[in-house]
Amino acid sequence: MHLSVWDEFKQCHTGRMHINVPVPKLVEYATVHGEGILTSTGALATFTGKYTGRSPNDKYIVDTPDVRDEIWWENTKRMSEMAFNKLYQKVLNYLQDKDVFVFKGYAGADKRYSLAVTVINEFARQNMFIQQLLIRPEDSGWPVPDKTDFTVIAAPGCTADPQQDNTNSEAFIVINFQRKVVLIGGTHYAGEIKKSIFTVANYLLPKQNILSMHCSANQGANNDVALFFGLSGTGKTSLSADPERSLIGDDEHGWSDHGIFNIEGGCYAKCINLSRENEPQIWDAIRFGAVWEDVVVDEATRIAD
Repeated sequence: MHLSVWDEFKQCHTGRMHINVPVPKLVEYATVHGEGILTSTGALATFTGKYTGRSPNDKYIVDTPDVRDEIWWENTKRMSEMAFNKLYQKVLNYLQDKDVFVFKGYAGADKRYSLAVTVINEFARQNMFIQQLLIRPEDSGWPVPDKTDFTVIAAPGCTADPQQDNTNSEAFIVINFQRKVVLIGGTHYAGEIKKSIFTVANYLLPKQNILSMHCSANQGANNDVALFFGLSGTGKTSLSADPERSLIGDDEHGWSDHGIFNIEGGCYAKCINLSRENEPQIWDAIRFGAVWEDVVVDEATRIAD
């Protein structure tokens, strides 16, 4: 019988472990250690390097007996348990003596269906990101979870060797439903973390008779709910941020017999051609505690373009 991934990680990790660190402290750490710079609005500007978006060709599900007959493999890459175990050990060894940042919170704003998620980050800036994107115990009024339904380990500096690790490139996003863990390495793009959790929810929620949806949602004064579907970049976040309506969420939702609930706790918006006139809520959210990814910043004025 395996230990949980979180318990296994705690046993083998010898570095410092910072759990549910407040965002201001994460900002301090990130700036001191060169993970990003503060902009004129107080947001943290970071750069993701080679990968500035998700990498679908580097995403795998581990082919375990419990999911083998339930996954649509035609559009999903398989990874063997042997290859996973090797990559898993590589990630644990890589992080063993490093400082790590841990977020323990929730995915799913309806407590009846929420997942207790533990996210282990190599970088403070990515821990900031996931704290803003998932549901924080202090904001929800729920306790810090004492159990973990799923663990995500994000170690961008740990790269795969395609020949030795049976991967497509140095980047990998691997979901193991049997071990209840996601491994992410070789890519600094933080969006892989949130989308991996949504992939997990896409598998687990329908088993509870809940429709998982890639959409934004808001609510009118008469409790009418609008859902906005579309691919990434087609305007879901913009449409949901209607000042005349209450925001439910901008990207990931569940639809149960009790109504619509947000899987996340924050918003992740594209900033191309962003203006206060057209999208005031998004514009005004880019302040201290927010994370910019891959936005050009004037070195002298720290004003972002």
